[in-house]
Amino acid sequence: MAPNPDISQIKRIGIVGAGNMGTMMSFGFSEHGLDVSIWDISEKNVDQAREMAEQTKTLKGKIDHFKDIHEFTKSLDSQPRKIFIFSITHGWPADSVLEKIKDDLKAGDIILDGGNENYRNTERRQKELESKGVKWIGMGVSGGYQSARRGPSMSPGGDREAIKFVLPLLEKFAAKSPIDGKPCVQYMGPRGAGHYVKMVHNGIENGMLSAVCEAWNFLHKSLGLSYDEIGKIFEKWNSEGELKNTYLIQIGSEICQKKKTSEGDQNGEGKGESGYVLDDVLDKVVQDDDNSEGTLFWTVMDAANRHVAAPTIATGHFFRVASGNRAQRLKAVKNLDIPKPQRVDLKDKDGIIENLRRAVYASFLCSFCQGLELIARASKDEGWDVNLGKCIQIWRAGCIIQEDYIADMLEPILLNANEPIMNMKLIDEVAADLRKNFDALKQITLKAIEWDNYVPAISASLEYIKYVGGGMLATQFMEAEMDFFGAHAYDRPNVRGEDPGKPSKGAHHYEWRPA
Repeated sequence: MAPNPDISQIKRIGIVGAGNMGTMMSFGFSEHGLDVSIWDISEKNVDQAREMAEQTKTLKGKIDHFKDIHEFTKSLDSQPRKIFIFSITHGWPADSVLEKIKDDLKAGDIILDGGNENYRNTERRQKELESKGVKWIGMGVSGGYQSARRGPSMSPGGDREAIKFVLPLLEKFAAKSPIDGKPCVQYMGPRGAGHYVKMVHNGIENGMLSAVCEAWNFLHKSLGLSYDEIGKIFEKWNSEGELKNTYLIQIGSEICQKKKTSEGDQNGEGKGESGYVLDDVLDKVVQDDDNSEGTLFWTVMDAANRHVAAPTIATGHFFRVASGNRAQRLKAVKNLDIPKPQRVDLKDKDGIIENLRRAVYASFLCSFCQGLELIARASKDEGWDVNLGKCIQIWRAGCIIQEDYIADMLEPILLNANEPIMNMKLIDEVAADLRKNFDALKQITLKAIEWDNYVPAISASLEYIKYVGGGMLATQFMEAEMDFFGAHAYDRPNVRGEDPGKPSKGAHHYEWRPA
């Protein structure tokens, strides 16, 4: 095993991908004094990255831009181990680049795949490169292009020795926790563990995104609040209580209060119009439809595959899918003729706004529960030994799901657990908060239904708490019907060995009607 290096032993890294993420990462590493080589299959991207670098005055290390991929890899030959970071789209693009550089690689070289890649693809590439002695590390990078510049959250997984070699560099580059200053990067586990953690991070993220947009719509469409008023409410939510220092609430406040300029920006901001930039944003999220983003879809699929209930995350996904297919929605609008969200006139809005805040927090907590339970299940299935407390630690800063209150509650419990916690609702503090905010979830869901507003994630969170905490569910009748038509068989209540029993085929079948 190679010795753990001082950071000075890594003089230069190579970044594959000169899009927003790759370019910002090149700036981030350069500003820490590292030399960077960057290449992209698109020469236009390379030229744009070079122009941006020339206009940036804070760079310390040298950034060299390449259009020839072999010149790019050769520029890394000055040190014993070439270090690459891939920042490109998941799937075949990474395979095609790997094929191009395969002959330029030698034993000991390390490739950090910072794209949102499927963890099974990561494990396949690790096996493919094993014979060459090249280490492929699946490294989730969270925080978007802004954190890529200022310090992201990172979850590397794969060969422990290779990660140990690059960890000092990653620790310097990573976001730092505002609680204790620790870098938001840690070894997650072997094989595909790192990309799996990032995948689920994105699932949790979208459960939260859905709850936030539902809250915004509730405040604007039903309570009739202006964007500025909503922005101030989000500011308050982000300054105190359970939503304090929550990234999505904080940027939501900024978005609500961002006004257009008279000249516009000639791009996303409409030129010469009054009002808010938000008014220029269409209601379609297309990353799932155009396959540029796969992590949320994979999270939903893997939750189903591993038998983990994740409705807040799943319904957020289907909300996005429906939004992305706007053309079909507009046709359905005419056919269905469903009422639009109603505007209501309430004299005292403070009480319902407080209930909404609590409902958003409860939905966030449900999303965390579902995501962490999925990681715990996968870690057990795959033998990764992922420490959920470390997941919370790397999500302290530089990532989209930063939520201080939830992190403060969960981090010490999960870090110090004697054995993996598979069910987050068995944590007393989690159960207490879900119980305390149950009525707020219920009241907001009732009002949203009454006022024809959209609350898929909030209502799914309400139902989730109800059925994961239900002693005898309506599925009693489902089980009977399945036994009727399919001889599915069932277990009986209050019978030792059957109740609660294992989740396997029941012991009894009743001939409801002779075949």
